[in-house]
Amino acid sequence: MAPPLIVICGATATGKTRLSLALAEAIGNAHILSADSRQVFRGMDIGTAKADAEMRRRVPHHGLDLVDPDDSFSVVDYVRHAHHVLTKIAQESAVAIMVGGTGLYLRAVARGVPVGDTGHDPAIRAGLEARLAAGGVSPLAKQLRDTAPGVAAVTDLANPRRVVRALERVATTGDRPSPLPVGYPGPIIWFGLYADPTLHRAMIDRRTTAQFAGGLLEEASALHERYGSSAAPFSAIGYGEAFAVLSCRSSMKAAVAATAQRTWAYARRQRTWFRGEPDVTWLPVADERTISATVEAAQAFLDRSHP
Repeated sequence: MAPPLIVICGATATGKTRLSLALAEAIGNAHILSADSRQVFRGMDIGTAKADAEMRRRVPHHGLDLVDPDDSFSVVDYVRHAHHVLTKIAQESAVAIMVGGTGLYLRAVARGVPVGDTGHDPAIRAGLEARLAAGGVSPLAKQLRDTAPGVAAVTDLANPRRVVRALERVATTGDRPSPLPVGYPGPIIWFGLYADPTLHRAMIDRRTTAQFAGGLLEEASALHERYGSSAAPFSAIGYGEAFAVLSCRSSMKAAVAATAQRTWAYARRQRTWFRGEPDVTWLPVADERTISATVEAAQAFLDRSHP
């Protein structure tokens, strides 16, 4: 049987990184596997709240900085990477903690949700991108639901990049969701973090302000210089707003407010997604009591899994 797996999920800005670090250090022989669809991109550090160098020194991290921002990276790619990492962690007799807010990544690895085969066609992609620019994501999402409900069911229909990628894949391979690989074969325990909406908004506001003060403008400038304003980073929350400041199309105050609002909307979608996950132990935002309770529950789970 595969070794036990600990999963920490929840909406953005609820303290998942803090909890995962504390838990990993309490266990003593643990690795962290990020499950965040933006943190796979190199150079997108501040705006994605990626674990910094000090955190990575304290605990080994995986799932970060896998591709450049102008590369395509699908849930299929993530599942393959995750299974490779989990196998290596098991070979080291270490404990894996998978943590993140991209629910599709977590579900696909843990439960084996079917995902579509990879398929690329530059001409089809260009046509879809043109339709996206002209009419937004809603018509494309409707097309995906109408023509490929199996793929639509496992696609974040509010994410333009994912909808375009799914339609491209359907056009090249058909509506043929295939199980890649099946769910995690070992025991799993799920912890989820939540916050009262008023508190959560305040936490998002504080983090957004800190990101802009901590170098997000400079990070966005470097990404724009290397990849241009049409690259993936500038559809991600915070980066387009930061570039608007750099190009004198927005004030700093307006950019911070817009980023916080988009983050809040994203957090609400995440909360809706995670409500559909069974067997999650829900805990309030990561304070000392939550950390202590999680460490105790996780250690009991590991003890049961290694009789």
